[in-house]
Amino acid sequence: MRLVDCGQVNWQDRAHFFAVSAHLMRRILIDFARFRGYQKRGGGLPHMSLEDAPSVCNEPDANIVALDEALKALAEVDDRKSRVVELRFFAGLSIEETAEVLGVSPETVGRDWKLAKMWLLNELSSGQMEHGA
Repeated sequence: MRLVDCGQVNWQDRAHFFAVSAHLMRRILIDFARFRGYQKRGGGLPHMSLEDAPSVCNEPDANIVALDEALKALAEVDDRKSRVVELRFFAGLSIEETAEVLGVSPETVGRDWKLAKMWLLNELSSGQMEHGA
């Protein structure tokens, strides 16, 4: 429904569409998880890796909210890495598609993806939002 509301958007190209779609998907999942009343920082639920996430996306939980908070913190440190995660995780784009959207090489996206996953793992497992960690 939110994407349909974007009918007034002047789509620049395919990359612009995917970037907006990924951000909207993130907002939809976060809003749904918060609406369902999930607690901050996991609420005692088991850890979920980024690789496992696509298989449980149909069951939004507090891990999605924690991921959103961690992505906000990552964006403060490195916005591009945050966008790489958003495009890969929420839009399901490949490394090559993500590179096209961001206008960088697939190798850069691959490096950003690996570093972002390590950063997020550290952030999510720390149990606290330490900006700049």
